[in-house]
Parts: sequence; structure tokens; C-alpha cells
Amino acid sequence: ESEGIDVEAEALHLIAQKSDGAIRDSLSLFDRLVNFSDNFLTYRIVLDHLNILDSDYYFKITYGLLENDINILLNIFNEILDNGFDGHHFINGLADHLRDLLISKEASTIKLLEKSEALQSKYLEQSKLCDVVFLVQALKLCNECDVQYRNASNKRLLVELCLMRISSIGHQK
Repeated sequence: ESEGIDVEAEALHLIAQKSDGAIRDSLSLFDRLVNFSDNFLTYRIVLDHLNILDSDYYFKITYGLLENDINILLNIFNEILDNGFDGHHFINGLADHLRDLLISKEASTIKLLEKSEALQSKYLEQSKLCDVVFLVQALKLCNECDVQYRNASNKRLLVELCLMRISSIGHQK
């Protein structure tokens, strides 16, 4: 306030998340971003400048996974790639999202999420739709994809197959 900088709380949470809680890194990122933002730092500015995939994508993907909607999954993943994100970054982000949903299954552990209150409530809401077995199996599949990613000759197909395998959990006949 004394510096005349207006900041959205969500923007600060992203900066802290990106710097893994290191105060020096957080302050350095904050200073850099404020210079780009004319003293008004928004969630969107931080997303764009730090090349962070918006969490809304992971919420949409998760709904697609739960519904076993392959078309939605492939289209959203294609959009993510078209926006310049790589599949490895995406699959690790999806694993983080699923882990956060697992943590959100219990109100007592939601405080472990290093997210804003608004985002915590979104996680709490979506976690109610997810079975623990689904989340654990999905995390295992994301981990397998992560391990195989570097050596895969068709990285896109690897991630797409991972999404299809996750979406089939609980839908097999």
C-alpha cells in the first residue's frame, strides 16, 4: 500500500506457488511483475508472465475425466498445446491438481492447500465428485506418463492415452 501497488490476492498466491515458498524468489518475481503491470498486479498478468497454466483448465479436464468425455479431454488438451504449453508441464500440473483434490476430500486437510480461499472452495466442491480410488489410480497413471514422457517418440499420444486411461476408471464394463 505504501508503494501504491494494488495486488489481487490470487496473484500473490501464484507468485508464492511458483517460487516454492522461497521469500527471495517471491520478492524478485513480485518486483519484476509489478514493473510489467503499472502497479496493478492481477491474477491474469501473473499467469501470462510466469507461463502458468490456469487452474480452470485442470478443473475442466477433471470434469471431462469424471464424465469419460474423450472429446472434451482431447479438445481441451489440444487448446492447451495451441496456447504454447507442453504436454509434460500439463501432465505434472494435472497430477498436482489431482493431489490437491485428494487433500480436499477432508475439510481438516484442506488447509494444506497453498491456495486462496476462493480456490480452496473450488477444490472442496470438485473433490466431492471424486472417489478416493479414482484419484489414487489417476495419480498413478499421471506418474507413469511423467516417467515415460522423456523417452516417448509421440509425446502427444502418450498424454492423450493417459487422459483416456484415467477417464475410463470406473467406466469399464
